[in-house]
Order: sequence, then structure tokens, then C-alpha cells
Amino acid sequence: MTEENENLVLELLRRIGASVERIEADVGDLKLRMSAAETNLAQLQIQMAAMNGRMDRFDERLGRIERRLDLVNV
Repeated sequence: MTEENENLVLELLRRIGASVERIEADVGDLKLRMSAAETNLAQLQIQMAAMNGRMDRFDERLGRIERRLDLVNV
């Protein structure tokens, strides 16, 4: 290979290396963001489960109130 071809190949390899570094940084950022999104989703699921539990207790209490007041046919 000539000196000019070697310099051209080295320049291309440097550009490719710089591109790979940018891609690695972007992937690292995406991993952090995905982890945060997964954490938020898990917290929402926990909150929904807690709300469903509370609604079940409200339903039981309402049923007792209706029975005491004879508002439902048993």
C-alpha cells in the first residue's frame, strides 16, 4: 500500500472509531432511560395493586351497609 492509501485507511478507521464511541454513549444513555422507565412502571403497578385492595375493602363495606339498611335483596 502507498503512503496515501495508508493515511486514507487510518482516517476512515478514526472516523469509524469516533462513530462507535458516540453510539456507545447513546446506548448507555438509552439503558439508563429504559431502567428509569421500568422502575416507574413497577411503581405504577404497585400503586394499582394497592388501589385495587382499597377498592375491594370499600366494596365489602358498602355491601355490609346495604345489607344493614335492607337496600339489597338477599
